[in-house]
Amino acid sequence: MGLSSGTVAAAGVLAVLGGALFLAQQPAPAPQVAVQSPTTSVDRVRYEWPTGGSGEVVRPFAAPPERWAAGHRGVDLALPAGADVGAAGDGVVAFAGRVAGRGVVSVDHADGLRTTYEPVTATTRRGALVTAGQVVGVLEPLGHHCPDEPCLHWGARRGRDGYVDPLTLLTEDVVIRLLPQHG
Repeated sequence: MGLSSGTVAAAGVLAVLGGALFLAQQPAPAPQVAVQSPTTSVDRVRYEWPTGGSGEVVRPFAAPPERWAAGHRGVDLALPAGADVGAAGDGVVAFAGRVAGRGVVSVDHADGLRTTYEPVTATTRRGALVTAGQVVGVLEPLGHHCPDEPCLHWGARRGRDGYVDPLTLLTEDVVIRLLPQHG
């Protein structure tokens, strides 16, 4: 018996995304709609800016010296309050709610990464299939990471403690310009 993106299991909904099988913990509403993924294989996901275009980095990623030590496990991107925040890549919403008074959305991707977005008021719910660029929330006025100006904290990790710089996920076209040689 084959599995499709709408197969219902006892624990939730099975979904196929980018060739990978996900088990969502919360059943999705009927009817189920298959999502075509722009991924090229199970371990390759195409990521984009969650801000809809190249963002201004207010504070860069800073890996902690030890996994339990202080660091900045994501990047802060300038964005006005009320702006839409999109999923950086195709995936399944793992969490959409509040943590310590802040709105948080996290998305699991077929390559094993989980991206996080805060502070956002979620416009999606746990278990939803999302595509790259699809709005998952709206930026809240102020947050923990940028107390003076609104900004989006965008994080990415593999497993429990394998935080990565989300900017390394972006594959932007490199523009080469040839300049005239002056004599």
